[in-house]
Amino acid sequence: MKKLTFAFGLVICLAIMVKAQIIEELWKPSQLMETKTLASLIEKNQAKKMLILSIGPDAVIKGSVNIGPTNDKGNVEKLKSYLKNVKKDKEVVIYCGCCPFSRCPNIRPAFKTLMSLGYKNAKLLNVPNNIKTDWIDKDYPTED
Repeated sequence: MKKLTFAFGLVICLAIMVKAQIIEELWKPSQLMETKTLASLIEKNQAKKMLILSIGPDAVIKGSVNIGPTNDKGNVEKLKSYLKNVKKDKEVVIYCGCCPFSRCPNIRPAFKTLMSLGYKNAKLLNVPNNIKTDWIDKDYPTED
C-alpha cells in the first residue's frame, strides 16, 4: 500500500511539474500574422493602414519602425511613448525575429504592453525560426 501511495504521489508531482513547464502564451492563434500575408500586403501597398513595429534588434521589414529590443525596459517605455497618439483600433503588427518564440526575450513584453494599453487589433508576426530564415531568405520586402 505504501508503494502504491508513493507511486501515485510521484505521478501527481510529475504531472504538476510538466504543467508548470508549459508556457501559456499571451496571444491567441488569431492574433498571429503569417509572414507571407504581411509580405503580400506590403508588396500590394496595402500595409500603409497598419503600423509595423520592430521590437527586436533590427528593423528589416520594409516600412517598419525600429523600437528596439523590448526586453529592455527603456524600449518598453519607448513603445508606450510611440503608441501614445495611435488609435486603439489601429492594426499594429510587432515582430522580433532574433530567435524562435520559445526563446525570444522581446515578444512577450511588447505584446503584453499592447494588450495592457488596449490595442484591439494587435498582431504578432509569426516568425517561427528567425527573421533571416523566415523573411530575408524568402526575398520578402526589406528596408533599403
